[in-house]
Amino acid sequence: MSDCCSPSTLTKTKQNCPECGTSCKSVGILTLYHQVRFPENQSIITDSYYFCPAKTCSVGYFSSTSNTIPKQHLRSYQSIQNDALCYCFDIDAEQYLSALKDHREEPIKAFVVQRTQAGECACEIRNPSGQCCLANFKRLENDHNTDGK
Repeated sequence: MSDCCSPSTLTKTKQNCPECGTSCKSVGILTLYHQVRFPENQSIITDSYYFCPAKTCSVGYFSSTSNTIPKQHLRSYQSIQNDALCYCFDIDAEQYLSALKDHREEPIKAFVVQRTQAGECACEIRNPSGQCCLANFKRLENDHNTDGK
């Protein structure tokens, strides 16, 4: 697997978003440089940053010293608004839910797993959270109780 989806030796820390209070995980500076659009990416201050996953929150990243970067300054802003599930291969939640309802989800998930195992994903820079997208599939399955019950 690529480095972004391998078990990390770095400890992720958490902090609450200053705007919405959501518990947020830390992200690496590489993620910020690739996610924040030009010219705002040129003024990123080296610090410990956290990504706010709350779709309705305007804060994309915030730092431990109160630096904030709005979601509107992120390359992935539209994908976040469209409930992106996998940023590397452009799969959104609606597409996957539709596949789940029609029992067509396995080829989609298998494709993402295969590409990830081949080291062809780039979650660290494509996913605004900097985390592997694979867990999003299971989370969506669990959240929407797709077994027909």
